[in-house]
Amino acid sequence: MPMITRIRRFFAEEDWTYAPHEAPTMPGSPGSPAHPPSRKLAYAIVGVLLGLTGGFGNALVAVNTTTLAGSLGLDPAEVAWLPTAYVMTNVSANLLLIKFRQQFGLRPFAMIFLGLYAVLALAHLFVNDFSSAILVRAASGLAAAPLSTFGLYYIMQTVPAQARLRAVIVGIGVPQCATPLARLFSPDLLAMSQWQALYLFELGLASLSLAAVLAFRLPPTVRRKAFEPLDFVTFTLFAGSVALFAAVLGLGRIVWWTQAGWIGWALIAAIPMLAAALLIEHGRENPLLNTRWLASADILRFTVVTLMARIVLSEQTFGAVGLLTLLGQNNDELQLFFTIIAVASLAGVLLSAATLNVEKLTHPVMLAVGLVAVAAFLDSRATSLTRAPQLYVTQALIAFAGTFFLGPALLFGMTRALKAGTGHLISFIALFGIINSLGGLAGSAILGTYQVVREKANSAALVQAIDPTDPIVQARLQAGAAGVGRVVGDAGLRAAEGGALLARTATREANILAYDDMFRLVALLAAMTFAYLAFLLIRRMVRARREGTA
Repeated sequence: MPMITRIRRFFAEEDWTYAPHEAPTMPGSPGSPAHPPSRKLAYAIVGVLLGLTGGFGNALVAVNTTTLAGSLGLDPAEVAWLPTAYVMTNVSANLLLIKFRQQFGLRPFAMIFLGLYAVLALAHLFVNDFSSAILVRAASGLAAAPLSTFGLYYIMQTVPAQARLRAVIVGIGVPQCATPLARLFSPDLLAMSQWQALYLFELGLASLSLAAVLAFRLPPTVRRKAFEPLDFVTFTLFAGSVALFAAVLGLGRIVWWTQAGWIGWALIAAIPMLAAALLIEHGRENPLLNTRWLASADILRFTVVTLMARIVLSEQTFGAVGLLTLLGQNNDELQLFFTIIAVASLAGVLLSAATLNVEKLTHPVMLAVGLVAVAAFLDSRATSLTRAPQLYVTQALIAFAGTFFLGPALLFGMTRALKAGTGHLISFIALFGIINSLGGLAGSAILGTYQVVREKANSAALVQAIDPTDPIVQARLQAGAAGVGRVVGDAGLRAAEGGALLARTATREANILAYDDMFRLVALLAAMTFAYLAFLLIRRMVRARREGTA
């Protein structure tokens, strides 16, 4: 048999005869036949594996940037490019990948991208310089984009049709558990073989995922011609502009917004590219992005609320972890802390699926942002004596909220997309991916910038309040000088060192106060989002009563 024929047969979809109720709901999605319990169990395991592999792809790097910077000899700005480059290519990839599944089927889709991801994970082990690391991370972001979608499809195969929406919540929630798990496993991985262990772990997951998909195929889809020439023009402009926005959000607070000239040039390029992409799509008969639907009131409200939720949920990844790091605690000392966060994240996924009510999808989002508001306000009382145990309850609430809201938010937009027509689903998936990824970057950028600004203000206030003639200040200076008395013999140097120790203490306290200010900002933003959602619900109830009495 010729080699080309063998390759075609390897990538070809299986022949599968469906009953009418088992056929795929739309091109690019698998069918829904009845499976024996053993196959359902296998599909569930494969779905969780794919979801975690997709989540770990960026989490392993994002939570270990300090270690990677030291191992690879990178400065803070350079190492920040590693997770940012991954997001730059990952965020808009589904815009074309959905059409790829529709035109070529699920089998080649899985083989090509999972194989590519495994190869790139292997390539990480041979990366020793900054430029190569960035290129490999960017390529990995593109190759890993289908993993979460495939994990969702596998999990949906394990439940009957009436429970399919609950499976969607589980499938979208599993990748969100990867970040706390990455923090939990990273110390042991790094102890084995420094930074190479992270990429070996990623390679192992990618290889297992590829083997699992080969062993347990999804039911085949229905194919149709999907690509149009203008799709590639739109994608190039849209993906390029989104990538530039991601770079600005990921690096802005580190290189500082007004100090790096490339930020301005990136925005100058990104804005017209985005405008051109939207203008092209607005005039198309079969748009890749349905601009009229995306600009509807419901979708705009969905975008604002979900974006605000993603921003305030950055309180955990940036705020709490940053505060504990400032206070001298590292991953090795925070194992119980991250275990609690991982358990709370899983609980949020399971409870969200168990309590799903498609008629009340706004309520879980309200509960989530309300919990964040309360938890962030409680965290704002942190002092230099605060340690991880004082944050167990509040951070568990935020971790729970982060996974509890995501599934209902996805279903809110997806149901409206399907009501408007299956063609709108691509637009919604692109929108949701952008909100989820850029919202996380925007949250860290906004909160990080605010923390820096408040630290400068608090530091200035503390320094102004220090009076050298104050007996308490003099005693503190003398205590600092006495502390270095055994190693510094000169009295003048001892006094200078005492002053330096006091200055470092003042800087640390200014940073703690800045984190408290940031927590209060998060609480305010979350409370405002909660109030806005409450207003929308009350307005809907009033309109329903008026229509009922009319």
